[in-house]
Amino acid sequence: MLSVLGGLIWPLQAAVVAWAIGHLLAGTGASPLLAAVAFGGLGICRAALACLAEAQAQAAAEAIIAQARGALIASEARRAGDSPFGGAGSVAALAGEKLELLGPYVARYAPARARVMVLPVVILALAAWQSWAVGVVLLISGPLIPVFMALVGLAAKEASARQMTQIGTLNDGLVERLSALVDIRLLGAGDAVAGGFRRQAGDLRRRTMAVLGVAFLSSTVLELFAAIGVAMVAVYVGFSLLGALGFGAWGGSLTPEAGIFLLLLAPEFFQPLRDLSVAWHDKAAASAVMDELAAHGAEEGVALPGTGGPAARLAGPASLHLRGCVTPSGRPLPDIVIAAGERVALVGASGTGKTSALRLMAGLELPPQGRVLVAGQALTPEMADAWRARLGWMPQAPHFLTGSLRQNLTLGRAGDLSDALASAAIGAVVEALPQGLSTRLGETGAGLSGGEARRITLARAVFGSPDVLLADEPTADLDPLTARLVTEGLLAQADRGVTLVIATHDRTLAARMDRIIDLGDGT
Repeated sequence: MLSVLGGLIWPLQAAVVAWAIGHLLAGTGASPLLAAVAFGGLGICRAALACLAEAQAQAAAEAIIAQARGALIASEARRAGDSPFGGAGSVAALAGEKLELLGPYVARYAPARARVMVLPVVILALAAWQSWAVGVVLLISGPLIPVFMALVGLAAKEASARQMTQIGTLNDGLVERLSALVDIRLLGAGDAVAGGFRRQAGDLRRRTMAVLGVAFLSSTVLELFAAIGVAMVAVYVGFSLLGALGFGAWGGSLTPEAGIFLLLLAPEFFQPLRDLSVAWHDKAAASAVMDELAAHGAEEGVALPGTGGPAARLAGPASLHLRGCVTPSGRPLPDIVIAAGERVALVGASGTGKTSALRLMAGLELPPQGRVLVAGQALTPEMADAWRARLGWMPQAPHFLTGSLRQNLTLGRAGDLSDALASAAIGAVVEALPQGLSTRLGETGAGLSGGEARRITLARAVFGSPDVLLADEPTADLDPLTARLVTEGLLAQADRGVTLVIATHDRTLAARMDRIIDLGDGT
């Protein structure tokens, strides 16, 4: 509204200029000072409205981007597994650079569209009031521009959508290659991987240039018709004032004042359309982003039970019972009953549901069929946070936050780390790090070997004295010495009464448990 009001001031300024010049030509003694003051005052009002409109549009753009980004991150945080929308690179690209493309749409395109809906109509009415011939010229040339822009816009949206998809695919590939960088170097595949990225980057560059080409095409079409329209108005006004044309004005010849007014109005009739053309690429890019947001929202996936926030511990014995459960993929699981303080190993071939069983026990997922009983109660989303407050979780693949080692061990919880470090036999490793517990780790635990990273996850799992410890393949891919250290750390927790459940292929580790549950060979 502010942008439209600012645009409506120009016809008043044009009227002031036309009045002053017309009276000067007629020698009727118009005051140039009065005209200058009126023109300047209207110009200040117009500039103030434009600045205020731009500030509010920018604030609205930032608010919309922040809201969309918050909703996207909250949606991803509620997922129990990987996003069905795409890999980490696609989600990060959408939450980062792609959402920023909504800003120009809100700050530039939306105000430009509002001006196009009002200003050309007002200027056309004022022009037709002075001269029906000029009104006809504007009426013919004006609508041609939106028609061609709509045709070009269809191609622009398709090109932008292809570009957005390619950006997400390239980011996903980069994340995957970085995570496998060591293997790539060991296999000597660096040149092949780099060549693949060069080809993908070249394809993205061509798609980007195609989008820019469409944007330039729309601007060229608009400038052509705008130039023709303004030129026709100027020719008509000029010949009318020279007396060569005697038609087109209402009830007589065109006056100099009316002619100057029409010459000042004609470019402004096309200016809102020019602004819309400049912002047309913003609309195409934003539409592609909004389509991706809609696709992301449609892919719900498996939601994390509970909120994932802190909660008081659930009361009752630290027992577990899976009754008639199937995994989220549909594989049936045997009934499993684990008493408080018991040490149990889940063994079986890959794909038999060991990890899924642990995730059900941890309340990270709820079974599509069957029941999970924890502490003697049926596990529900409402009590999932309280149950997880009693757990220690040791995943199969170590994963770390991009923060200090202390942050990775405590995850924001207060307490003394000495017992947890001793249980994982990792104290000497921590002391050898450059900054000890303040050493910053990357997501893959930069600076730590595989065995050290596994022991760090054990220390994180036992920090806070959990009542139940769930470990997924805790000794996989470890040398005998590191595997023995991790095993002793797990058994030390069991000795203090912790319910210990491990999923493992390590028969030596399984033999040291109280009981082994064999999930079979997958057939």
